[in-house]
Amino acid sequence: MSSDRTPLFVRLPRNQATALDRLAGATGRRKQALVSELLGERLTHARPLTLGRVEIAGTPEVGDEVLTLGEVAKLLKVSADAIRSRAEEGELPGRRFGKEWRFSRIAVLAWLANGESHARGGIRVKSRAIDV
Repeated sequence: MSSDRTPLFVRLPRNQATALDRLAGATGRRKQALVSELLGERLTHARPLTLGRVEIAGTPEVGDEVLTLGEVAKLLKVSADAIRSRAEEGELPGRRFGKEWRFSRIAVLAWLANGESHARGGIRVKSRAIDV
């Protein structure tokens, strides 16, 4: 693998996977090339990419990507106990480091926008298809 590529593994809704198979068959191109081209077109537009109700308009400042429990509580305007409870139940995406919790800002906002529910044995997602 060349150094300018990063492995990415995704699960697609069946209808999107079928459409990708058909496109690859019809064009004779590899799925990797098709996905890369489609994502490249979507992610390089001057306008922000909107996912659900979350807008990704640029790179957050370093340090803003990872939030503490208190910062997530402030962001969502709820109590720290409510955040801790949701995180311990596996409903809110986060990681525990000893007694401390850390959260990805993007994952928390995606969870809020899309109604994602993360469970310990895997991920349960109430999802909508995203056209790419």
